[in-house]
Amino acid sequence: MLQKGDKKLINAWTFYDWANSVYSLVIGTAIFPIYYESITEVDGGMVHFLGMEWHNTTIYSYALGFSFLIVVFLSPILSGVADYTGNKKRFMQFFCWMGSLSVMMLFFFTGKENVWIGLTFTILASIGFWGSLVFYNAYLPEVAEPEDQDRVSAKGYMLGYIGSVILLAFNLSMVMKPEIYGITDSTLPARISFLAVGIWWIGFAQFTFNKLPNNPFKRKPKKDYIFKGFRELRIVFAEIKKQRELKLLLISFFLYSIGVQTIILLASVFGIKDLGLETQNLIITILLIQLVGVVGAYLFSRLSKKIGNIKTLKITILIWAVACIGAYLLHKEDPNITIKFYALGGFIGLVLGAIQTLSRSTYSKLIPEGTENHASYFSFFDVTEKLSIVIGMTMAGIISSLTNSLRLFILILSVFFIAGFIVLSFINKTKYVK
Repeated sequence: MLQKGDKKLINAWTFYDWANSVYSLVIGTAIFPIYYESITEVDGGMVHFLGMEWHNTTIYSYALGFSFLIVVFLSPILSGVADYTGNKKRFMQFFCWMGSLSVMMLFFFTGKENVWIGLTFTILASIGFWGSLVFYNAYLPEVAEPEDQDRVSAKGYMLGYIGSVILLAFNLSMVMKPEIYGITDSTLPARISFLAVGIWWIGFAQFTFNKLPNNPFKRKPKKDYIFKGFRELRIVFAEIKKQRELKLLLISFFLYSIGVQTIILLASVFGIKDLGLETQNLIITILLIQLVGVVGAYLFSRLSKKIGNIKTLKITILIWAVACIGAYLLHKEDPNITIKFYALGGFIGLVLGAIQTLSRSTYSKLIPEGTENHASYFSFFDVTEKLSIVIGMTMAGIISSLTNSLRLFILILSVFFIAGFIVLSFINKTKYVK
């Protein structure tokens, strides 16, 4: 078994970002949201699902919100069981397979007549993706020493950005130039892209699974492991309540994650519906965000070494708040709307990976040294994030149904960033977090 700090182990762990990030880019941000909007926009954007008529953007927001709610309920329970049994890798593999196979099933989503396929497997793919990340993130304190965790976390995000851009470039070549591949069905390029994401995800994940240790603490669970898992969870919850800095970070993380994650999920919808951007302009912006994100993740991980995690996080939060206000001020009538949207994308890209990687590594550094319940600790981190997404997507659904726009919602998000900044200001320095 590879030891903590081993280069091969770190590379294997970070490579899961390479494997799974294609989901968040292609399915969560780029091709699928655009594809979904394009084939559901007819008839006033009304779709039939669960025996009711829904506005397409509203039901999409609710569907994603529901998937995160499922993860909120499942991850603490499964994390407690995983810690008690020592089977983090098995749970991670289960959710990875669930997510990748569900993404592949989106190939059969061909139009409004089977929108249930699109929404159902969007929910299942989301549960698989976010569920696997609970256990993936929990490996960070087991693969890297505290002083290396900012760098290792950033390396994962950078690999994820690079890998997802490579696959997205291939997918875009099909979507924008289908004749090169002899494709005549207008829906086929996007659907092949969904299939490619699932294959890429599960295929490259095997490298990670081959190297990550299972049951590194040699635990030998008894038969009543579900009950024991709940006990592990209660122990960790009691420990978190006693740790002031950890609690404050979770509160701040909750507040600014409402903004970060919902913007990631709804950026394409906002660009199409509120700003009237062409698909190719949206794709260019998304690629720009990914490429700048590689640089941003690296630069801010270096900055955190110089000025500390908290100050660096506060800088990224302020930039996000300014970006929200800037997005609210954009109007489709502006003749320079495309250039301004590109600029905003670059601005967001600079801090997108930075805020995510620093949040993960800062939380990891605040976990008490010597603990073996990493999955349970990270389940609270992930539950916090998912609850923020549930609230954010629900708010987006309500506001878009009332105003048929996301502009007001984007402005409201700036308030959550500012609130997260204020809470973060009360965190005191620790041994590893300054």
